[in-house]
Amino acid sequence: MVKPIIRTKQLIKRYPMEGETIVALKGIDLEIQSGEFLAVMGPSGSGKSTLMHILGLLDSLTEGTYELEGLNVSHISREMRADLRNQKIGFVFQTFNLLARSTALDNVKLPMLYLRPRINGSHKKAMEALKSVGLADRASHLPRQLSGGQQQRVAIARALVNNPALILADEPTGNLDTKTGREIMDLLSSLHERGITVIIVTHDPEIGRLTRRRILVRDGIIIQDEED
Repeated sequence: MVKPIIRTKQLIKRYPMEGETIVALKGIDLEIQSGEFLAVMGPSGSGKSTLMHILGLLDSLTEGTYELEGLNVSHISREMRADLRNQKIGFVFQTFNLLARSTALDNVKLPMLYLRPRINGSHKKAMEALKSVGLADRASHLPRQLSGGQQQRVAIARALVNNPALILADEPTGNLDTKTGREIMDLLSSLHERGITVIIVTHDPEIGRLTRRRILVRDGIIIQDEED
């Protein structure tokens, strides 16, 4: 039996805040199969970003369990979270998060610097990743020399360079015009067609309709889970 790439059971996240305890997630049960293309949706404050941070091993849960590719990662150390995050997960953010003084090629190389052990051929792998997003001819450009859509493509190439099993995209079209945003969504869809699991976090129903499955989060719980 094939195990889902993601499985959570009664996932709870609490935050202390000004003498109070905020419950951001209130018992999330979720299964995502390898190769799915889905959106996690909800208004601001719904818990969707908190869920993405936990699924992406950027934050830890308070209670419950989280399994990534069959491995229980619920309470692993910060160092192990960092290693798994770099090996298995690629991130794409609304603000691109590129290093302003580094070329597109060097930005794409960055995740490989943290692999243990280091890999050979980082230049070649980074160029292949840029080529896969149509930017091989922009390898020597700085971010300020690229359009917003091109910067997001560099960010996607960076997310791909370590051959992750999972791509997490947080509002990936939020800083782009409609046409460019649709091009980025087409690119993310093509990654899904290559077999990569792609999860998009968005508040935009138009973006959600472009995915195969939509999960709606409100007040820290999943209130709807539908697929085409």
